[in-house]
Amino acid sequence: MKTCLELIILLPLLGGVANALLGGRLLPRRTSELLACCVIWGSFAATLAAAFAYSTPVTVEVASWLADFDFKAPFSLYLDPLSLSLCLMITFVCGLIHNYAVGYMKDDPGYVRFFALLNLFVAAMLMLVLAENLPLLYMGWEGVGFCSYALIGFWYRDPKNATAGRKAFIVTRIGDVGLGIAIVWLFQLCGTESIQQINTMGSLLPLGVITSLGLLMLLAAMGKSAQVPLMVWLPDAMAGPTPVSAQIHAATMVTAGVYLLMRMYPLIGASTTVTAAIAITGALTAFYGATCALAQRDLKRILAFSTISQIGYMMLGVGAGALSAATFHLLIHAFFKALLFLGAGCVITAMHHEQDIFRMGGLRRTLPGTFFPFLAGALCLAGLPLTGGFFSKDGILGAVWLKGGTLYGGLYFMGLITAFITAVYTMRMLLIVFGGEQIPLHTLSRQPGSPFVKGEVKPLPRIMEWTLIPLALLAVCGGLLNLPEYLGHGLLNSFMYLPGSHELVLPHTTELLLQLVAATVAIAGMAAAWYRFGGRRRQLRMAESQQPAQGLHAFLLEGWRMDSFYDLLFVRPFTTLATALWKRIDEGCIDNTLENIATMLANYGRWCGGLGHGRVSLSLVSMAAGAAVMIIWLAWAAV
Repeated sequence: MKTCLELIILLPLLGGVANALLGGRLLPRRTSELLACCVIWGSFAATLAAAFAYSTPVTVEVASWLADFDFKAPFSLYLDPLSLSLCLMITFVCGLIHNYAVGYMKDDPGYVRFFALLNLFVAAMLMLVLAENLPLLYMGWEGVGFCSYALIGFWYRDPKNATAGRKAFIVTRIGDVGLGIAIVWLFQLCGTESIQQINTMGSLLPLGVITSLGLLMLLAAMGKSAQVPLMVWLPDAMAGPTPVSAQIHAATMVTAGVYLLMRMYPLIGASTTVTAAIAITGALTAFYGATCALAQRDLKRILAFSTISQIGYMMLGVGAGALSAATFHLLIHAFFKALLFLGAGCVITAMHHEQDIFRMGGLRRTLPGTFFPFLAGALCLAGLPLTGGFFSKDGILGAVWLKGGTLYGGLYFMGLITAFITAVYTMRMLLIVFGGEQIPLHTLSRQPGSPFVKGEVKPLPRIMEWTLIPLALLAVCGGLLNLPEYLGHGLLNSFMYLPGSHELVLPHTTELLLQLVAATVAIAGMAAAWYRFGGRRRQLRMAESQQPAQGLHAFLLEGWRMDSFYDLLFVRPFTTLATALWKRIDEGCIDNTLENIATMLANYGRWCGGLGHGRVSLSLVSMAAGAAVMIIWLAWAAV
């Protein structure tokens, strides 16, 4: 077991380091790409071996790391049902993303840097998931933050891309401060950094302290998982290559915040204030992301806001105490969101890097290998009955309903409204991109020098479309992982029992009624989208898209204008203060004072220099005059 756990992290880490040091100069391109892919699949194989050998939770100390007086944080790994499930998902999905990236990045000269960072990204996430203590978890936490910054701004020569990377780095750092404070505070309170030991000490800590710690961790999760109000970085993260978007949204970065709250739930779940705050944050974020996705034109931004919304559902599940339901949705979401992002990458590549959905159409015929897997992912996202997305989302809504009370009853209905909107924007995206007739590419205004053949869709590398098939199968059939009790045994529910969770079983009749309601809502949303964007009405919407957005549409298109709000609240006061200090204090006071003193001394020096002309006769006369003045003064003094 120890060897397996070590290899899970070590292989991606070695792959990233080897590519960074040897790739490009000593390794041919194919070798570099093969190495990057093989280490991820090797990590997946090690995870499978650990899964087969697993019987009970196990802690493995790999090496000593931090130790000083009574502080000790060894390099220890912890495997339990939660970390095992996530490791299987991360290594498998990221392995497919790496395969896809070989085709996607085949013409990019920066492939070495790309694959090195992509490998390190996986290693950091696996370290975060397997960490037995909080400092090690924090190292993985910051590792995924750095890698996301570097990969979002991968094409850094474009200022927009570089700015997007910095924005992601800065916004997520706000949440990281909360986690850093919580880690230090927990050691001061508990005398240990072991997650398992800390989780058993909840009954020994005052409730107010637990509430404060839980809110600090919620702040950290808000940043890393792009929850309200720290969600503004994720839509701009689309600046990076599409495989990066898929890896961030599906298998790594944004799930880290949810994982942190689930891992620490035995401690923070004792506070009803914290659980209510988590649930409210999740429901509000889910609604926010869905409404924004409803108005977007950029294909990848639609999926980005969709991720914000779906992570909100997971947070809602955690807030309701349904950790297995939240984990189930996390796993299914990883499958269908990776599928949708990689499918979007196929569409964008085929359309010569066009991302505006209103400049697409008819791709169901020209890209059938992309259309059918994308359709499967879209149906899962929309929550069509019997798909994996339907069962996973319904599990969360059922847990919220069962929680009861005014608060959770309201959150349940907000979740239903969000599910309706989700079905609408998903089918809108599907009908506009793949429905109707293809728009001739030569009619689109292109960037100067943009290479494409008139009227033709660019052929795709086969590996890009082949990667979609296993993800489509897992997304559609993923519901088998955790079927409702009345259909069989909830495999994940029994396997994923976690201390502190409040998993309640719905009566079969109630569960059937709730699923019927969820199915009706999803189908109604899809029907509404068809009525608005299907058939001949699609052409009307295409014509309307040429007009500038106004009113509510513009408000949603700009993400509730949260960027403008933060600019007004934080950026402008900061820049105004910085400009005042620069212009008035630095330049107006300090620089001007020094320059005036220097000018005065220079003028005095020039005046002194002007007294001497270099003439001997003038110097002698001056000396004589000076001597005469001194003699007269002495004589006057003597009298």
